[in-house]
Amino acid sequence: MEKDLVPGNLWGNAFLLPGGNLIRPGQALPFDRLLRSLGAPSYYAQMHNVPVSLKTNLPGRSHQPGRGCVALTLWLLLFVAPPLLAQSNYLAPGHPDGVALLAPPPVAGSAEEAADLASARAVFKARTPAEEARALKDSSLSIFLFAPAIGPFFQPGKLPKTEALFQKVKKDLTEPIDTSKDHWKRRRPYQMRKHLSLGAPETSYGYPSGHSTRGTVQALLLAELFPEHKEAILEIGRDIGWDRVLIGKHFPTDIYAGRVLGQALVRELLASPAFQRDLAEAKAEAEAAPR
Repeated sequence: MEKDLVPGNLWGNAFLLPGGNLIRPGQALPFDRLLRSLGAPSYYAQMHNVPVSLKTNLPGRSHQPGRGCVALTLWLLLFVAPPLLAQSNYLAPGHPDGVALLAPPPVAGSAEEAADLASARAVFKARTPAEEARALKDSSLSIFLFAPAIGPFFQPGKLPKTEALFQKVKKDLTEPIDTSKDHWKRRRPYQMRKHLSLGAPETSYGYPSGHSTRGTVQALLLAELFPEHKEAILEIGRDIGWDRVLIGKHFPTDIYAGRVLGQALVRELLASPAFQRDLAEAKAEAEAAPR
């Protein structure tokens, strides 16, 4: 490779990508390879597997050397860079890998699945009106569901840095949860037995439970901010997951898997310097909050 080439720079008629891929006008490069060269996660690159060529004519004049590179550069900045930059606040792509971390759900049609369904049916039928009301409320996944454990001062608008932290975390959890769900494609209890349906149907697969995962993450992180209320906070986090069985949205094994994934996600978050910086600010805010 020419020693003066710098990734991302134009060089004559060519464009050098990170990783050393040099492409020239007229040369087509599969878009998935292009995205990976730019650091895109594989799942994003695979969604856009189309060839890209530097042989590009701009309006008004015929193609000139280097103009295709300029067009490609602008195109990358406009359409590729924003989603890549928006990937995550704290987590590296693929970390944690829920597919590698979690055991598969019970095999469809197996005795294990039948036992899981029987358990889900029993919990659904035994729910009380109070439990049903709590489960429907917990579906919101608001961090302020934890106010009974933390205290009445824990209200929207009172702790802006804490709210901002959890908004960033909420975004980061989507990809690990959805990747795992889409891998196993497990049906939900009400899809197997219609009488277990309560409320609107879900749009995603069931394993692992996203609510259980998110409730676990919220609880563990709030326990970092309010350690004096740790046990009560963790109890609410567990309820957020289990409540999904009460209303027929999940099997018990979906909930257990969500707890495992949630714990792994928190380990990854705590290993992030950016997260630790924001967590420290939220801790200072929490400690200063009037009780």
